[in-house]
Amino acid sequence: MNIHTVNTGLFKLDGGAMFGVVPKSIWNKINPADDNNLCTWAMRCLLIEDGDKLILVDNGIGNKQDEKFFGHYHLHGPDTLDGSLAALGFHRNDITDVFLTHLHFDHCGGSIVREGDRLVPAFKNATYWSNKRHWKWATEPNDREKASFLKENILPIQDSGQLRFVEAADNAASGAGAAMPRLAMVADVILPGLSVRLVNGHTDAMMLPQLTYKGRTLVFMADLLPSKGHIPLPYVMAYDMFPLTTLQEKRAFFDEAIAGDYVLFFEHDPVSECCTLERTEKGVRCGRTFRLDEL
Repeated sequence: MNIHTVNTGLFKLDGGAMFGVVPKSIWNKINPADDNNLCTWAMRCLLIEDGDKLILVDNGIGNKQDEKFFGHYHLHGPDTLDGSLAALGFHRNDITDVFLTHLHFDHCGGSIVREGDRLVPAFKNATYWSNKRHWKWATEPNDREKASFLKENILPIQDSGQLRFVEAADNAASGAGAAMPRLAMVADVILPGLSVRLVNGHTDAMMLPQLTYKGRTLVFMADLLPSKGHIPLPYVMAYDMFPLTTLQEKRAFFDEAIAGDYVLFFEHDPVSECCTLERTEKGVRCGRTFRLDEL
């Protein structure tokens, strides 16, 4: 097995929204904001190469939205999904599976492209993976979250016939207070050894891929921990639907991750790809940071 970092570009989000109740005087030292209170974030994906499988975990914001939409998020940087795949010697048509942690636009926007007046899958030969609970949550969105679930990113996947669900995810608890002492796990998804961790604080039934790589357990953190700056327990995004559930999920995950010396892979940290965790007198904090290719 080989795994690769796939960078799809940088974008900006409101710093206060990203750090919730943490005061700007504190979070601004972690990720300094511009004059509009916006901070830069990565859209970093993972490519898993194993036998005849080439699995892309999330795919960024895409490029099919209009100028007004992109004007809110200030896309920048030299990286693109196609460019990053090409640098690794791959094309989007080589992707066999697209694993979607959840269906917010900055995680699944690259799933669909425009061909003339049609919206079609960007990965023509791939199976797209979600789960029934999250799919229902995203296609029947609540008023608070519906701006993050764009129908043009989601419904064409189902229309294409390329959608499959991680069925066992339906048995996990959901919603406020749903976190369990040991977070729900689904084993051997897509390929042997690839497990899925179910979390519910950020959005219902978000899936975090977990695998063993070079003798280490690696977890793709998605929006449970968008960056290393979100490791302290109270640092929970205002975007989260159930912040106290996120708090419980972080605490349970930290106990396991420290005991197992897990590698955390960050989707949104603008600088750091990976880190380990350590306990300090101030609580759990970032240990060593490094790139995936340094593992």
